[in-house]
Amino acid sequence: MQEKIRGCGTWKEILPQYPFYQEAEEIEAAPHGDGHINDTLLVTCNLKSGGTKRYILQRINTSVFRDPDGLMENIHNVTSFLRKKIAAMGGDPDRETVTIVPNETGGLYCRDQTGGCWRVYRNIEGAVTYQTAQSAEDFRQSAMAFGRFRRLLEDYPAHTLHETIPHFHDTPDRFRQFTEALDRDVKNRAHEVQKEIDFVLRHEQDTHILVDLLAAGELPLCVTHNDTKLNNVMLDEKTKRGLCVVDLDTVMPGLSLYDYGDSIRFGASTAEEDERDLSKVELDLDLYNAYTEGYLEAAGDSMTAKEIEMMPMGAKIMTLECGMRFLTDYLSGDTYFKIHREGHNLDRARTQFKLVEDMERKLNV
Repeated sequence: MQEKIRGCGTWKEILPQYPFYQEAEEIEAAPHGDGHINDTLLVTCNLKSGGTKRYILQRINTSVFRDPDGLMENIHNVTSFLRKKIAAMGGDPDRETVTIVPNETGGLYCRDQTGGCWRVYRNIEGAVTYQTAQSAEDFRQSAMAFGRFRRLLEDYPAHTLHETIPHFHDTPDRFRQFTEALDRDVKNRAHEVQKEIDFVLRHEQDTHILVDLLAAGELPLCVTHNDTKLNNVMLDEKTKRGLCVVDLDTVMPGLSLYDYGDSIRFGASTAEEDERDLSKVELDLDLYNAYTEGYLEAAGDSMTAKEIEMMPMGAKIMTLECGMRFLTDYLSGDTYFKIHREGHNLDRARTQFKLVEDMERKLNV
């Protein structure tokens, strides 16, 4: 094993458990991407028969995802469903969705000697990702990829999916966590942020809107991605068109408005998520419209009239929820989100609340 694999790390004991190990003359692995949750390596296999094959090797962060079996079952079932749909439409399943590589015994992941969980995907060749949109068209392509994801999975039984992070977009529960953090006030910070606290308290009614519509049957439960950033869409290297959605760890049952709303929150703001100068924070209506048009074009008639009607509200509520989470963490002593300066989570909360205010003005919500 050692003479074939170049590099060091516990991942070295994982690769021999995969069929491609036997095909390889030499294997190299290097850190890949800049994800914050899982450790990712790009594995290059120089084959005995000539040529190369590349794979993505990831260590699953089991501190965040405590049920790796449920997580991998979700991904396997959803991607198998997608592959059949894509093939039936004349597409290329190997490029238009992620492909899990089973280990030698057919398992969806392996464990190393320390108990770490590792999985392998085929690398999608000729594709790129961007951290930020280079243009409105990039943002639109992201929207079309997620809209297509919604359409292709419209008849998937969403209720059968495991909740890999329970209550992830349960906005009333996020409000409950906020009030508990406020009551505890473990760092004695509440008196410094009364304006932000009052903002959240004034918006308590909004936190119930989407979950109440779901409970009433007015919004459909569907498969949601729950991490709809631009860098989770692979674009064709040549055409720059959206190819497929990646990073399916948070695929769960939910509302399409969670995915749409979080995309707008993150991608249609004129400022960074932690901008201190709030005069720079606005909703960019050109980006908002580009994303909305792209999403609806690709989602087609999978979106109900009520979902379409509630899209602006979805953007507002997801932004409010994110701001609440940042403020909750600030009041709790910055225990969840990584911070790089004093008051970092407070700065983040303030940008979200400023964006909510701008959405209320511009979207009439």
